Amino acid sequence: MSKKVLVIEDNNDIRENVVEILGLAGYTTYEADNGKTGVDLARKHLPDIILCDIMMPGLDGYGVLHILNKQAGTGTIPFIFLTAKAEHIDLRKGMELGADDYLTKPFDDMELLVAIESRLNKKEQMDGFYSASLDSLEQLASKSNGLAELEKTITERKVRQVKKNQAIYNEGDFAQGIYLVLSGRFKTIKLAEDGRELITGIYAKEEYIGINSLLLGEPYSETAQAIENSSVCLLPKDTIDQLLSNFTGVGKKFIQILSGNVREKEEQLLQMAYHSVRKRMSGVLLRLLKQQPAGNSDECLKVSREEMASMAGMATETVSRILSDFKDEKLIEKKGSLIQVLDKVRLEKLKN
Repeated sequence: MSKKVLVIEDNNDIRENVVEILGLAGYTTYEADNGKTGVDLARKHLPDIILCDIMMPGLDGYGVLHILNKQAGTGTIPFIFLTAKAEHIDLRKGMELGADDYLTKPFDDMELLVAIESRLNKKEQMDGFYSASLDSLEQLASKSNGLAELEKTITERKVRQVKKNQAIYNEGDFAQGIYLVLSGRFKTIKLAEDGRELITGIYAKEEYIGINSLLLGEPYSETAQAIENSSVCLLPKDTIDQLLSNFTGVGKKFIQILSGNVREKEEQLLQMAYHSVRKRMSGVLLRLLKQQPAGNSDECLKVSREEMASMAGMATETVSRILSDFKDEKLIEKKGSLIQVLDKVRLEKLKN
């Protein structure tokens, strides 16, 4: 069965051209010349993906996305904005609302087809991820019905694709919920008064971001930003509150995560206060190694000098100098933007 694409675009020429291209590529298409009709068609046909213009009279693209995201049947449909170059500055608003991608007009046939195929493939990959991910999430529920409730919660939430350097929330934003990392890596950062960036945490697949702010009922105390192209799922505050109230296993798990985060931050502060720059850099490398996926035997790290400087609380020039020293001492090997740890034991025993 061919995939269904809904095109919402008020410009007749653009809409007809897109529909024609998709038809030739074998897609089943539905078209709407305004936001309201688009919402009605999305509810009726439940397309596999939606292409939507931003600036439209009446209900604009932001409104369409907001309405569809609130409904279980349409909330997980991949959503691509069609935007004019003049609107490019407003794209952050759309991405924060949950858009998966955008195409800047004018775009050619291949750009259109590649963007659609890419989002459909990622949707299929994420659907397959849930079954594997739930095995590691069984600890969150102490009863079988708790696991079923958690599974329902996750599968009903939309997977959000996040591009490199894009923030999923900023310091001071209202805590909407807890983010579960599905793929890629994120960092949490705070800015010092002089504008320098301090990385307070690194989060990888199947780890949670924003627990402390949600449980305290306070705004996010840090900014969470993607280190690479990644994906997350937002578990809303109301849902988390219900799970915490009904299942003790959920609360215990989050307490364990918080305790681990506190311990890591304490170690980071101690290193910055009392360790030499060499010892601090070895600590950063070892912390990054802990984030590596299981089975990564070559122990290669992909991290920028700026990020390492932010984690260690030192200048980028100092990072470069120490890494050169470590290379000369056969502790690491540098391969372009990658760092391979050659002797983990010596790094651990490095004197202060």
